[in-house]
Amino acid sequence: MAILKVIEVLSNSDKSWEDATKKAVVQASKSVKNIKSVYVQDQSAIVNDGEVTEFRVNLKITFEVK
Repeated sequence: MAILKVIEVLSNSDKSWEDATKKAVVQASKSVKNIKSVYVQDQSAIVNDGEVTEFRVNLKITFEVK
């Protein structure tokens, strides 16, 4: 039986929601090992002068506790 833990992570990118998600996983994997999945809970964007300038994601990262 595996023990899994879930943490909530916020991330942003000036390119896309996908890029923000990838950045979060890369950063989290520096201190959290055995990441198994990512669930995008929420997405939002910042708009300046009629243009999207920043993409934000709220993620739940699941990892196995050994």
